[in-house]
Order: sequence, then C-alpha cells, then structure tokens
Amino acid sequence: MSWSEILESHMASGSRLSQEDAVILYRDAPLHALRRAANRRRVEINGDKQVTYLIDRNINYTNVCTINCQFCSFYRPPGHEETYTQTLDEISQRVSELEAIDGTRILMQGGVNPDLGIEYYTNLLKSLRERHPTIDLDCFSPIEIEGIADVAKLSTLEVLTHLKNAGMHGLPGGGAEMLVESVRKDVSPKKGSPDNWLRVMSEAQSLGLITSATNVFGFGESIENRVEHMYRIRELQDSSLENYSNGFTSFIAWPVQLENNTYGKRNRGRNKFELGAGPTEYLRHVAVSRLFFDNIDHIQASWPTMGLSISQMALLGGADDAGSTMMEENVVSASGTSKIQASELELQDAIVRAGFVPRRRNSRYENLETPSPETKLTGLAAPPPSQF
Repeated sequence: MSWSEILESHMASGSRLSQEDAVILYRDAPLHALRRAANRRRVEINGDKQVTYLIDRNINYTNVCTINCQFCSFYRPPGHEETYTQTLDEISQRVSELEAIDGTRILMQGGVNPDLGIEYYTNLLKSLRERHPTIDLDCFSPIEIEGIADVAKLSTLEVLTHLKNAGMHGLPGGGAEMLVESVRKDVSPKKGSPDNWLRVMSEAQSLGLITSATNVFGFGESIENRVEHMYRIRELQDSSLENYSNGFTSFIAWPVQLENNTYGKRNRGRNKFELGAGPTEYLRHVAVSRLFFDNIDHIQASWPTMGLSISQMALLGGADDAGSTMMEENVVSASGTSKIQASELELQDAIVRAGFVPRRRNSRYENLETPSPETKLTGLAAPPPSQF
C-alpha cells in the first residue's frame, strides 16, 4: 500500500501498524501528513489541552566506566585522573536543592564502576530514602544493573530486588540507544546486547518498578533499524502489560550528539546526511513513534537536545510531555549540547506558546498541583493543535 492508504486505514480503524507500514510512513509520508495524524492520535490518548512536565534533577554519581561507548563524552576509564564518585553527603545536598524548588524525582545514573559493590548502592538508596522520603529515586540504567550483578556475582533480578527493597522507585531507560545488534556493536562494542537491556527492563517491570523506554538515533542506521527498535519496545510492552500490568510509562527519543566524542570524530568525513539527525528528521521520528506505539501512553519531547522551539513543534505532532526542568545534567551536555537546563517558568512558557495548558506531574505521570507562571507571558500563542 501507499503511505496515504496506510495512514487512512490506520486512522480510520485504529489498527496496529506493522513494521513494514511504519517504514513506508517514515520514508514516504509528507511531514505535515504524519504530524497531523500523530496529533490526532495524541488527542485520542491524552486529550488536546494539557502538556505535562516534571521537576527533577539528574545526578551522575560516578563517571568511572568500563563500557567506553564511542558517543559518550562523559565517562572516564578506571584510573583516569578525572574520575570521581560522589559521597552520600554530596548526593544528599543535591537532592536537598531539588526539594527547595518543589522537585519530586532524581534520575541517578553513572557509569559501570567496577570498584563499587552492591553495598554502596543499597546503603546509598536507604540513606536517601530516610533523608528525602518525598523524592522518587529512579536510579541505575540496565547496563549499570548488569555491572553491579557482575561485581556482586548475583543475577540482575536479584540486584533489582535488593535495590527496590533499599528504596529504589524506578529504573531509567538509559543505555537503550538502538536495540539492533549490528548498530549496537558498531557504536558500543562492550555494551550488553539488546536482549540484555530488554530482559533487565522486563525484570524491573515484574517487580513493579517504574520504567521508561528511550531511543538514540542518527548513527547512520537505516529507517528499518529505527522501526525495529520501536518494534522490540512494543513487543516487550505487550508482554509486560499482559503479565505484570506494568510497563513503560513513556517513550523518549533524541538524535545522537556528535560534537565532542570519539564516534563523531571517527565519522567526521562521512556524508552529513548519514550521521546525526536534524529537526525535520526528529519531528518525523516523534510522529511515527506516536502512531506506532498503541500501547505506550506518553511520548516525550526532547528539548535538551533539540531546543525549546523544536520541542514545541513536537508537542503539535504527537508528543504530550515536555520532559523535565533538568536542574542538573552532565552526560548529554558533555557531548556538545549547549542548553540542558530550563526553569519551570521557561517550560510553562514554551507549553503555553504552543497552545497548551502546562501541568506538573510525577514520574508515574500523575498530575500534581501546578503553580501559575510568576510573570506575565508575552507574545502570541500558537494556534491550538486542532488547527494543525
């Protein structure tokens, strides 16, 4: 079928897109048609008025890592003079600063540090839970869980159980990148396989931990590869919802940042259209993901990598969440992104100018009491989504 026949059939019946159909839409459908359809689907799932956001802080507790991902400018190998591992008091101080601005969650990730036993993690979580009982602790990506399991000589399920009992609330979606073996081996040869990432996420969901799904693209992969990544996430979501009634809360995708890392330098001579992804391609990716994920409620716009103006366009083309204020972030910014923090007022302003009502949420996507903007917003708001 043609892209128009696929889109018409999908929107009329709500039928699930196949991988083949998604590839055709991604490759052939005009951007305006994709965005219109994705916005319709977003309205059906999440309504046409509200855009949510989160006040949180990324805490990168260590930069020691043995995985050596080629697109990562943050990590340092063991023994490097620039390595660090934060103490409990240092981390707790950062959480206190988050509490002072009404934050509700920390997203704590680092590297695969071979010098940290499981006691470091469980003691840290227990102490943070005692000191900061109102803050959700979403900590340690699947590759970190694998690293802890290797050091502790435990299964990943056992590690997750220990961490949950110590106070961990959720598992971040980091480290997924591209769940296609050939792409993953080229980008991060030492990182665990796609099957490992999916297995750890499934185990986390079986324990009732909050999880999100992520996707980094622009490594020179094909459209088929990008859709395969989405397909593997959708398959796991089907299984988890059926078996545990608990799956991914959201899907968040962003283009790889290539300015300051090995992967970007190694491929600097390649055709500019083969690496990275610009705003148009990003918006296409968001729209296709909204149409493809009939079993994940929320699609997040990635303003830290794309900027607030492009994230506004994503909200008008399938996304329903503006992400977080990111009071602190060190991993993406190390790769060259210039703006990785926004005040609550800035996010509210961006949401209002896109034609929506801003609403605070927590990591479970439960709505919270939301303050009104502290200053009068100026300028003209964009037309409401229904006109696009």
